[in-house]
Amino acid sequence: MTDAELREARTALADLVERFAHREIAPHVTEWDAAGEFPRALYRRAAELGLLGLGYPEEFGGTPASYALRLVMWRALCRFGTSGGVLASLLSHNIGLPPVVALGSDAVKREVVPPVLAGEQIAALAITEPGGGSDVAAVRTMARREGDEYVVDGEKIFITSGMRADWITVAVRTGDAGTKGAGGLSLILVPGDSRGLSRTRLDKMGWLCSDTAQLRFDGVRVPARYRLGDEGAGFKAIMGNFNGERFGIAAGALGFAEACYDEALAWARQRKTFGQLLTEHQVIRHKLVDMQQHIRATAAWLEQLAARADAGDVGADWVGEVATLKNQATQTLQFCADAGVQILGGMGFMRGTVCERIYREVKVLTIGGGTEEIMKELAARQWGF
Repeated sequence: MTDAELREARTALADLVERFAHREIAPHVTEWDAAGEFPRALYRRAAELGLLGLGYPEEFGGTPASYALRLVMWRALCRFGTSGGVLASLLSHNIGLPPVVALGSDAVKREVVPPVLAGEQIAALAITEPGGGSDVAAVRTMARREGDEYVVDGEKIFITSGMRADWITVAVRTGDAGTKGAGGLSLILVPGDSRGLSRTRLDKMGWLCSDTAQLRFDGVRVPARYRLGDEGAGFKAIMGNFNGERFGIAAGALGFAEACYDEALAWARQRKTFGQLLTEHQVIRHKLVDMQQHIRATAAWLEQLAARADAGDVGADWVGEVATLKNQATQTLQFCADAGVQILGGMGFMRGTVCERIYREVKVLTIGGGTEEIMKELAARQWGF
């Protein structure tokens, strides 16, 4: 694809996503937040436009796409959909499905991937455990082999799409009595209708329409063919999967920051104080400029790393680059959400405004996919200090 063709494809995709978000998501998010969920039909509508399959193999119903194109989709969905709860669950397959595509058998891939990309089923990822947080090597959920099955016992928490997922990619500890540390981890795909799997909905500060859940596995029997990759090789797969998740979080954070800027600018252009529009007050103009400064810097970094990924330039510094990009993007979002609420004043404290909703959703992006502190530590190790 030439540069001109890529620009044309990105523009067309951005327009498509903006129209979809304005029509199918943005008008409903306040209602969906109040209901604590959004219709499953939204998955099918997104799939019909090819949004769920972007970046996946064509043989499974996807559309191979560069990071440059996927960046456009994530950014536009978040900017114009303006709901982290919707986007987190609608795109949860982007963290649950890649290990299946990369490590599953042909039969498992053909069973699982097409219905998820068609919006008929939902995929989720289950790594985090109560008391475990970001320490993946400390996973305690056990999977013991019994003939042609694994028997899974343990708990997971903070699982996006956990209540509705039809397929759950689960980090488990395998081996004799559960081998210690990173070397004892494996990935197993658990069908959502498995006997012994129970789910509890979690109440949250934000992402109110996302069905975040705590999962419990009590003697859940899973066919051994649903193991993803070799036994004991799960840690490396999990770490690789995190890189894609963190890039997506960064792109989404940028889109949400832009949504805050859009609403703040529109408000400032029509709201008057002391006989003047807000945009006629220097302090407000400067806040808007500061928002743009953060947004443009983050956008440039995202574009740079997308170009590197598409060129296959993911060298030894890649983990540190993606980790610090995630911090940069979520800090940009924090700044813009705060500034947006401040510019809206009292209206920024009211339910129903974009800035208020996104303000409540900021913190989860600084935690999910690895906390800000963990991101700094990963970068420090990568960069040798």
